[in-house]
Amino acid sequence: MKILLLDKNHPLITEQLLAKNFILEEDFTSSYDEVCRKIQNYEGVIIRSRIPLDKNFLENAKNLKFIARVGAGMENIDIPVAEKLGIQLISSPEGNRDSVAEHAVGMLLILMNRLFIASQEVKKGIWLREENRGDELLGKTVGLIGYGNMGKATAKRFSGFGCTVIFHDLIPGLFDEYATQVSLEELKENADVISLHIPITPETHYLVDAAFISDMKKDFYLINTARGKNVETRSLVNALKSGKIKGACLDVLEYEKSSFENLELENDDLRYLLESEKAIVTPHIAGWTVQSKIKLAQVIVDKITAQFAS
Repeated sequence: MKILLLDKNHPLITEQLLAKNFILEEDFTSSYDEVCRKIQNYEGVIIRSRIPLDKNFLENAKNLKFIARVGAGMENIDIPVAEKLGIQLISSPEGNRDSVAEHAVGMLLILMNRLFIASQEVKKGIWLREENRGDELLGKTVGLIGYGNMGKATAKRFSGFGCTVIFHDLIPGLFDEYATQVSLEELKENADVISLHIPITPETHYLVDAAFISDMKKDFYLINTARGKNVETRSLVNALKSGKIKGACLDVLEYEKSSFENLELENDDLRYLLESEKAIVTPHIAGWTVQSKIKLAQVIVDKITAQFAS
């Protein structure tokens, strides 16, 4: 089987697949059009986010048997077309779920305890104690939206801090020892913290908007390690200014490029987030640890070899 690798990943993918007699070719620089012209020569493709695999791309991939994404989200693939063409879709959310969960909790602890702000002040010779009084996680209700790999790993971490963890998911019966499944209305009624663990779909685009925020009974903290467009930035900024959202932990932004490699625009809302003490912003790195790079790659290799190794 001949496989095209379109993004740089951990070398264990190449090493282990070559050992299983797959034929591999790397192409980390060709444009979308250039790849479209040659994709019919491959039976498998391994990607991250550099090139969109849209309807045109997939219809050119006459011999493609699988697409493997080193990561969780599959929004850069036209899934209905791929399924119609019988192309197997492989992802690896198991590989970075722990990284995402730790990042989510870490951002919230930094924000609630003003750790970054206080540290920067002390380094400048400013010693303020009362002004940097923190807020504890213990006893708070954390509401997760989405309870797949990321949501479950995050629930496990928050439960260890003495939080009550609840979640909403469209799939019934997902509750476990770490979290209780509730309706979206019940989650909005009780949560002190909202953490998003959902893909980007027409239904989840701007899920957190002005109406969602208004429906929240309590002032709350927001964590987004999912996709930037799950949150309407203008509504988030307005809620931070009013105090309805007490703080925002954002690893993803509405204004990211589809490749996640940079921001595609700047505006007043973004500048507010970058300058506000109420927001922590990181560059889409929640799933980006040394360990997750290895685990993501290993999961992909294991899934490919389980289905396609001769």
